[in-house]
Amino acid sequence: MRRTTSVISVLAHALAAILVVWILLDLFGANQGNDLVNWFHTAADWLSGWSRGLFTVSNHTAQVLLDYGIPAVVYVVVGNLVTRGRALD
Repeated sequence: MRRTTSVISVLAHALAAILVVWILLDLFGANQGNDLVNWFHTAADWLSGWSRGLFTVSNHTAQVLLDYGIPAVVYVVVGNLVTRGRALD
């Protein structure tokens, strides 16, 4: 049981980390022609597909934080709730 909770926790945090890395790459103006940057962009777009455009603001920084930050927080919170629930079993 403990191993399952560890895997879920690591996975949730890894997904959130991909989103956070993309946020940083975008906000710091990384070259989107670079393969690594493109991989993070593609992965972050896929992970945040359900939340992108949920809120619309005119400021690019705020839009990126909303579009990719919300799913990052949700993945960590849900991952922690699932692991907490499993730990109680």
